[in-house]
Amino acid sequence: MAPSAWQIIVVLLIVVLLFGGKKIPELAKGMGSGIKNFKKAMKEDEEETAKAEVENQTPKETEAVKKTEDKNA
Repeated sequence: MAPSAWQIIVVLLIVVLLFGGKKIPELAKGMGSGIKNFKKAMKEDEEETAKAEVENQTPKETEAVKKTEDKNA
C-alpha cells in the first residue's frame, strides 16, 4: 500500500519540526557524501580484484588479455 500525498506531507512537516530547516540540508549532504564514499570504495575493490586476477594468470593468459584490451582501445 503506497502512502498518499497527505501522509507524505504530514511526515515531511514532522521532520521539519523535529530537525529544523537548517539541519535537513546538513543531513542530506552527509548522506550524499556517505553514498559517494561507498561507491568509490566499491569501485576500488573491483579494480583490486581484477588486478589480483590478472597477476594470478599465466604469462600466456596475461598476453591474451593485453591483446584484447589493445583491440578494444
